[in-house]
Amino acid sequence: MPQTGREPRRDKSEKPPKGPPGKDGKPPSGPLPPRMGRGVFGWVLVFLMIVTLALWFNSQSAQTQSFETWAEFETVYRNGEIKDNSIVMRDDAVVAVRVMPDGTERSVRFPIGTGRSEYYVQQVNELTEGRFKDAGGPSLWVRMLFSPFTIMLVLLLVFWFIILRGLRSAGAGGGMLGNFGKSRHKVMAKESTGVTLEMVAGIEEAKDEVREIVEFLRNPKKFTRLGGRVPRGVLLVGEPGCGKTLLAKAIAGEADVPFFSISGSDFVEMFVGVGASRVRDLFKQAKDSSPCIIFLDEIDAVGRKRGSGFSSGGHDEREQTLNAILVEMDGFDTSDQVIVVAATNRVDVLDPALLRPGRFDRQVHVPLPDIKGRVEILRVHAKKVKLGPDVDLERIARGTPMFSGADLAAIINEAAIGATMHDKDVIEHEDLEEARDKVKYGRSRKSRVIEEEERVATAYHEAGHAVLQAIVPGADPLHKVTIIPRGQALGATFSIPEKDRHGYTLKWLSATMRVVCGGRIAEQRKTSDMSSGASQDIAQLTAMARAMVLEWGMSERLGFVRYAESGGGESLMREREYSDETARIIDEEVKRFADEAYKDAQGVLEERWDAVERVAQALLIHETLNADEVRMLIEGKEISRPSVSALLAAEARKSRVQDAPAPSSRNAEDDGKDTGPGLMPSPA
Repeated sequence: MPQTGREPRRDKSEKPPKGPPGKDGKPPSGPLPPRMGRGVFGWVLVFLMIVTLALWFNSQSAQTQSFETWAEFETVYRNGEIKDNSIVMRDDAVVAVRVMPDGTERSVRFPIGTGRSEYYVQQVNELTEGRFKDAGGPSLWVRMLFSPFTIMLVLLLVFWFIILRGLRSAGAGGGMLGNFGKSRHKVMAKESTGVTLEMVAGIEEAKDEVREIVEFLRNPKKFTRLGGRVPRGVLLVGEPGCGKTLLAKAIAGEADVPFFSISGSDFVEMFVGVGASRVRDLFKQAKDSSPCIIFLDEIDAVGRKRGSGFSSGGHDEREQTLNAILVEMDGFDTSDQVIVVAATNRVDVLDPALLRPGRFDRQVHVPLPDIKGRVEILRVHAKKVKLGPDVDLERIARGTPMFSGADLAAIINEAAIGATMHDKDVIEHEDLEEARDKVKYGRSRKSRVIEEEERVATAYHEAGHAVLQAIVPGADPLHKVTIIPRGQALGATFSIPEKDRHGYTLKWLSATMRVVCGGRIAEQRKTSDMSSGASQDIAQLTAMARAMVLEWGMSERLGFVRYAESGGGESLMREREYSDETARIIDEEVKRFADEAYKDAQGVLEERWDAVERVAQALLIHETLNADEVRMLIEGKEISRPSVSALLAAEARKSRVQDAPAPSSRNAEDDGKDTGPGLMPSPA
């Protein structure tokens, strides 16, 4: 457990090593119950050891006959009572099989001591005329180590150890299972979190909400002066990566109070009742350390609605844990000064009892950052790295709509890694652009070998997207287009929204659907065939058309009605709330929207097919085009920059020149003429 600045408060939650104090404040005299149990079990263990040892010796003596002198063994052998070829010479004894008068066989042995004796080896050799086996065999200590007595002793010791651990932790809520019933939380303070509200960017409204919690923990009398009370529970709701956990750590860093952090999954184990026991232990320690904060991350792991899904009923382990949380939060007094902060991205599946006033009665929404917030987040993370003078964080922020704070942090980190791999001194803007595409779409696979026919189809596919993206009114501005494979895609067309979009207009949806159709249309016209490369385009088009009909009421035939399924997805069996006739109309409207978009896109590309040809051929030469270059090609202009093959050839010639011996001045001049002006090395 890390050190905190409130040692006296934390010590109160620690249990004393001995029993409860007596009336005079001193530990009570007399043995404690665990010691009594340990003493009784010790005597039982000694008794079992003695009985086991006696039984083992009796069994050994009953099964094997020992001779006291060598003469006895020699007499039995000369009388023909020893079975042929049964004499074995070991390190500690001579062992044989004796045939009794009744025909039964019995093991006999003559002990020769703890060490091997050459005298008895010679005696056995003369007696049997060499017909014996010299096995050596284990010594006495080895046989005792693997004897049943030793095995029983080890088992008893292991059992004793388990019992003692159970007795020591019998009062800790886990019974004889040790520490299962104890909470697995972490305690942090300002020094250990290292996070303050100034370090949290892009969520100003959420920061204002939690500042009230910080002020209450610092000065509780300020709020009780007018009779008000601070909410006992605060629920942080938002998409993954938006900063819910970071905001909770910032609360602890600002308030400078103990911060009990635990995940919802840490409550549930394979043993029934462990989750509820851990909840009680957590809240008990928190009350002893008040004022403090309890942070329950991913509370939906235990806080889902009761009686839904595959739940087995009221005695389900998860529901018992939830019931314990509800009871503990209801048991707070006004003077407890314990605030429960929880985080989830599935508030729709939480039990209503958690969200009622008196428990989590305040919800703080942590949204995805807007463009201003993205700039602030990028600046926070950029302080840790070295940026070049050409870096434009506002441009990166404008090109990352719907990115979370975690995604933006990953962009800065990936850019730093990429610049390091290319031996750069600073991070350049192109590194940030590549990192953004890598985070969103995956790593580019420049080394992937693609057949020329498939490469041509990909170039025309992306050219169709790019031309429509550039000329269709209402579509997002084009950023760049590439046929370099990235992730699972063979190519991609990138656009940058002019502003953050919190809703979708019919004009934007229609334009985007037409852009989506451009890839299949251009590819099919060029190759006179279809491929599976448009699968993602079809999925995007279908999803947009169905949302327009089912959720957004954009169909004239169906009107201002929502037909999408409601609920948080907890029901096992759903029934649609409309008739078969309505379902048929929905299918027709979805197909109508898709057909109209495809037909309009096909008409536009028929008129501007020459632009598609120029963009596709430029992609085959340069592989990547920016928005300005695409506009120049659409207008019929040419772009003046070396092709990828020319760059690679120049780079290869440069490498050969560096590796070759130093030429004469005349050869150097000729080499310069061969290279020619305007050729550039391969970019990073």
